[in-house]
Amino acid sequence: MLTRSPMGWNSWDCYGPSVDEKTVRVNAAVMAEKLKTFGWEYVVVDIQWYQPSASSHDYDPFADLTMDAYGRLMPAVNRFPSAADGKGFGPLAEYVHSLGLKFGIHIMRGIPRQAVHRNTPVLGTDRTARQVAKTNSICAWNTDMYGVDPKKEGARAWYESIFALYASWGVDFIKCDDICRELPHEEEELLLLSDCVKNCGREMVLSLSPGPALLEKAELYKQCAQMWRITDDFWDKWELLYAMFERCEKWSIHTGPGCYPDADMLPVGAILQNVSPDNRTAFTEDEQRTMMTLWAIFRAPLMIGGELTKLDDFTEKLLTNRGILAMHEQARHAHQVWRRDVNGVETVLWTALSADGSGKQYAAVFNLGEKESRVEINPADLEPLTVLRSATELWTGNTTALSEAAENGGEPDPDGAALTVTLPAHGCAAWLLNA
Repeated sequence: MLTRSPMGWNSWDCYGPSVDEKTVRVNAAVMAEKLKTFGWEYVVVDIQWYQPSASSHDYDPFADLTMDAYGRLMPAVNRFPSAADGKGFGPLAEYVHSLGLKFGIHIMRGIPRQAVHRNTPVLGTDRTARQVAKTNSICAWNTDMYGVDPKKEGARAWYESIFALYASWGVDFIKCDDICRELPHEEEELLLLSDCVKNCGREMVLSLSPGPALLEKAELYKQCAQMWRITDDFWDKWELLYAMFERCEKWSIHTGPGCYPDADMLPVGAILQNVSPDNRTAFTEDEQRTMMTLWAIFRAPLMIGGELTKLDDFTEKLLTNRGILAMHEQARHAHQVWRRDVNGVETVLWTALSADGSGKQYAAVFNLGEKESRVEINPADLEPLTVLRSATELWTGNTTALSEAAENGGEPDPDGAALTVTLPAHGCAAWLLNA
């Protein structure tokens, strides 16, 4: 079972469909050098690695795709030269593994339209692509695939064949698109796909996209996958980050071992590199800390969207703050305590218990307003487990001694000293509270 929410890098924010092997290799090398010791480990090649002419963030409708004789998509050799001679992603995965990292790919639900039109055979059966396809199940934003009809003979063989191929390449992570929000009408296909991943002979994380996921289908997502997107594509816009607080509050009860609602990638540092090499995130530094803090206490998967070879000092420190990353690993039962007006400013408090058994707690407070605000957190707002002695702010490392509240049946005295902080607009603070 996956016991920690995944942490890694994904090529989408920088390169869309157009990433190439050289770029993946250099980003993997930076991760191994600068980030691996902090827990970052997955290197994920996003969509259309099989499309030879991909060159921007846009899709090329009905482009000619690289396939094998059984209709299975293969890396475009002009972009991934080590895939030549049928080697696929094997050599690239081997390189990533040699760095002590894990390798992942993006796939689309279903079977290539091109395979259906050519009626290629399905490996392991006498069925063909045309016979297993569900041609009225079409992605609304990408033309590469038809759905697969689980009721048809050969449908299981199709999914078994592609995951056997990915297992032979050494794939550790599958981001499957066009399936998360397609429920309930594609629920049977998700169940089939998930079962084939689980039985492919190699342990793989299954991540479902895009969102927003359906809250009423939470138990199904937990049955099928380790990650599922609770949002559509998340970019560096304050209104999207603001909206994430409500999403995380609703999904927080569904986070647990092997089950991680996904708030999408972290658009930090240099992003949209195939649009402009000079493009950097539009989030302010305070907004980036707010994003990292919310993702961490919520235990959302952490997938870096920025170009790692262009890490600046701020971004590197943002991604390697040991206190924040410890919260991401240790927080349990995280939830929103309150969301209210504080001196005319919308403010949110989250708390969580620490999994280390020490009785420690985490608390994170956020200023969602447009002006500076002084916020007070009273002992009664916190988990009533023990008397709290001190608070260490995770971003600054500063420790504040708290007055010893009298124990009332194991609960902190609600009249004890409050924890106060002044937050800038869109800013935050996070503490480890020590007993």
